[in-house]
Amino acid sequence: MAAQIDYYEVLGVARDADAQEIKRAYRKMARELHPDVNPDPEVQDKFKMVTAAYEVLSDPQKRRLYDGGVDPLSGGGPSAGFDPFDLMETFFGTSGPRGPRPRSQRGQDALVRIEVELAEVLFGSERDITIETAIACGVCEGAGNAPNTEIITCTMCKGRGEVQMVQRSFLGQVMTTRACPQCRGFGNQIPNPCHECSGDGRVRTRRTVAFRVPPGVDSGTRIQLTGEGEVGPGAGPAGDLYIEILEKAHPVFQRDRDDLHCTLRVPMTAAALGISIPLETLDGEQTVVVDSGTQSGSQRTMPGLGVPHLRAQGRGNLIVEVEVLTPTELTGEQKELLEQLSQLRGEEEITVNPVEHNSGFFGRLKDAFAGR
Repeated sequence: MAAQIDYYEVLGVARDADAQEIKRAYRKMARELHPDVNPDPEVQDKFKMVTAAYEVLSDPQKRRLYDGGVDPLSGGGPSAGFDPFDLMETFFGTSGPRGPRPRSQRGQDALVRIEVELAEVLFGSERDITIETAIACGVCEGAGNAPNTEIITCTMCKGRGEVQMVQRSFLGQVMTTRACPQCRGFGNQIPNPCHECSGDGRVRTRRTVAFRVPPGVDSGTRIQLTGEGEVGPGAGPAGDLYIEILEKAHPVFQRDRDDLHCTLRVPMTAAALGISIPLETLDGEQTVVVDSGTQSGSQRTMPGLGVPHLRAQGRGNLIVEVEVLTPTELTGEQKELLEQLSQLRGEEEITVNPVEHNSGFFGRLKDAFAGR
């Protein structure tokens, strides 16, 4: 094609036309000028010119060269690098496969959920888990063919893994490429598959995997074991195994992030007089001091006895809430003693004292404004 040919004029578009305008113009002209629609030799020459113009203007790099005064086609129709499958992609939005695909592929990842005790969360543990998974076939070593047999080149695609087919469309005959139906795109065939794995190169079995539960994990935490998942087809690389942690509820301690909470119930007399109570924690026996006059709902914080921080040093706290137990059934003697105590403390009559709402900062502020 001569250098003086104006590709923009050939397609009938402006020099600042965008890619979509160029594509629409080419489609319209291709429908009218395709040789199957109009076999006139002059029309065929024009169709080649239109195709060449589209090749240049649809490629940003070639278009820049052309706009700079250089014909990227070097003067005469589509270049040697023009791919007919790019034309197919223009009209159908996709292109065919390219070459045979390997039999060896990466295996799938696996997910297993396990329950752990609170003690394991605090101190970590070593665990074993038995899973059903795929491993490389020991008979064919992943090749897929029976011992003393060979894998042969596919007779249909000649090892390419793909075949070309001609289909009729509004443009006439269009060549498409698809995976070879005989070898499924591998480019070769296994006439004598392994009897153990049926040609897949892997078999299913049960195996035990050892792993560590790190201190500080929580429900939902996933531990990744690289390469411990399923072996891929053709003995391909194994995927990863993910172990998701589910923390069991503890009968005494409740977890709140990295803190542990528990409730200590003490008799009314012990709360009034004060007492030291031994508490069995996951770190061993600890002493909780209940001061005299302790009220129900008060808390005692025991630092460093909570859950370890998963990605930092240190541990949370153990928070002990004191619940004062009021007796509900009294003997006559006990009731008499409590009445004597009530008299000694002057508590025979109960006076309800209203809450002073203005005792706080905002109350004082309100009073200051009210006194103005």
